[in-house]
Amino acid sequence: MIEPFVWVEPKLTESKLLLLAAHLAQAIDERTIIFLSGPLGAGKTTFARGFLRGLGITERVKSPTYALVEPYECDGKMVMHFDLYRLQNRQEVENIGIRDDLAAAFICLVEWPERGEGILPVPDIVCELAEGTTMHLRCVRLEALTDCGRRVLGNIRLD
Repeated sequence: MIEPFVWVEPKLTESKLLLLAAHLAQAIDERTIIFLSGPLGAGKTTFARGFLRGLGITERVKSPTYALVEPYECDGKMVMHFDLYRLQNRQEVENIGIRDDLAAAFICLVEWPERGEGILPVPDIVCELAEGTTMHLRCVRLEALTDCGRRVLGNIRLD
């Protein structure tokens, strides 16, 4: 079981990153907002793909960079995957209707949440990704910022 507030993994391969994301998804049983932060190429969309696979989504998972949001549904759970990278200002963030989706009973993954600063609510979990010191490895830091996030991180089973 993961310590329920902050968890850091400094050396994840892509397959282990996908597995961690899948375990995180399986630990969620309620509306949860997860921010995915990190530089280009750090693994945000890879993490989202593993997360969605963990929920049972079998369709192709693509980056919503151009669509801005991709909805997915599996076993009664609705997941909204946002990518705010291309948005330049608060008005553009408002125009995509993100407040409504974040307020709904959805699981929301938000890439590049800093583009929505001042508009987005406090997330339940922040997932910070960075490239590791060795090629093809990723560093991941998960932090729970709400009671919901603490419950989720406390429920992750890696065995």
